[in-house]
Amino acid sequence: MANQKLYAGVKLRETRTRLGLTQKDFAAKLGVSLPYLNQMENNNRPVSTSVVLALAQEFGFDVTELSSGDAERVVADMREALADPVFGDTTPPLADLRLAASNAPALARAFLDLHRAYRQTHERLASLDEALGREDARVQPSAWEEVRDFFHYCDNYIDAVDRAAEHFICPKGERLDPYITAKEALERGGVTVTRLPDAPLRQYDPASRTLTLSASADPATQRFQLLHQVALLTQADLLDATLDFARFQSDEARAIARIGLANYFAGAAMLPYRAFLEAARDTRHDLERLADLFGASLEQVAHRLSTLQRPGAKGVPFFFARVDQAGTITKRHSATKLQFARFGGACPLWNAHHAFEAPGKFLRQLAETPDGARYFCLAHDITKPGGAWGAPRRRFAIGLGCEVRHASQIVYADDLDVGRDAAYEPIGISCRICERHNCHQRAVPPLERRLGIDPDKRGILPYEIAD
Repeated sequence: MANQKLYAGVKLRETRTRLGLTQKDFAAKLGVSLPYLNQMENNNRPVSTSVVLALAQEFGFDVTELSSGDAERVVADMREALADPVFGDTTPPLADLRLAASNAPALARAFLDLHRAYRQTHERLASLDEALGREDARVQPSAWEEVRDFFHYCDNYIDAVDRAAEHFICPKGERLDPYITAKEALERGGVTVTRLPDAPLRQYDPASRTLTLSASADPATQRFQLLHQVALLTQADLLDATLDFARFQSDEARAIARIGLANYFAGAAMLPYRAFLEAARDTRHDLERLADLFGASLEQVAHRLSTLQRPGAKGVPFFFARVDQAGTITKRHSATKLQFARFGGACPLWNAHHAFEAPGKFLRQLAETPDGARYFCLAHDITKPGGAWGAPRRRFAIGLGCEVRHASQIVYADDLDVGRDAAYEPIGISCRICERHNCHQRAVPPLERRLGIDPDKRGILPYEIAD
């Protein structure tokens, strides 16, 4: 795995196009022949070490961008889509999927959009959705899924919004108090900020220009909601420009994405990029210390760690997910090779599911996926109180992890024997596409494999999975 060749033809073409160079000029600057560059751009040859160095020296290019997780995300999503029974036994080999994701990413994403539209149409027919009978009925992705995929394929890092939030809270390089800074910014715009015990988390009245926050919410939540409103009122042009670029298919998706971008601004202002990255490295990613230093919640800190993907100043690439008690992933992002299932729940062997059994504790896990990649995983339960007697309490578990080669930078992994093969637990992405034969927690058969049924024999599973 460590010696895997780097094929990055799409990234090379994008870089050359952005610089406005012809293939001939680009090849000259990289010190290679025109045919050699052409072969690299078409993924007929891997990117050589000399070209990687030339990109960094000639153009100041962040070479880690060449191995971004886009292709891995697309491959994981295509594998899950192709596991659908509609494709029968025509599943292409993994090597072909990787070629498609690397050489024709736009085509691969169009295929994913088509499969998503098929799933939704199938579900509507199955439930006799009356919307199909309307004249204005259209087959399109749900607004929620469209927005989720937008952030997913942006690496959950929106550079312009991230930098705007950092400038807002650190105008002269020093980090200001988020609550005071946000409140003063709103008051300069004629907005009155009040707090009431029985109010919603955040409620803004445009007519009276009054923002009301819940006084019963914890301080981190109040800061976050205040900054969210700052984004909506003072960063409207930036949010609109980002939304225009995304080209959402419906007004509903655009409205949901606006909320997502305002949330992004709030999180980036509470945990400004450079200050947070430095503190993360200094504390060796100690979530509790980081939460205390920045007045944030554990979930906010964990989520922010997964967004530290600024070109030229990247942090440890983490995956982050939030899981409810039913095992449904309610938030997901991965800057690693590990990609979460788009449909259904996560692997039951992942330690995030056990966090509900150990409230208040950090659970650690060394895990290995079927492709041989190894990860350090951290999980913790999160309880969100209702604020009053009898009000429902919401419970989640958050999962944070990175490839095990980064474990030395994580304080939680200090005493784990990462070099011992037996220390790693086998986990997958989703039962539908997992290739493990003898998993005792398998919920459904893998859709890519044939099954053998023997009524006179019963093992861990009531069937056998063919190779």
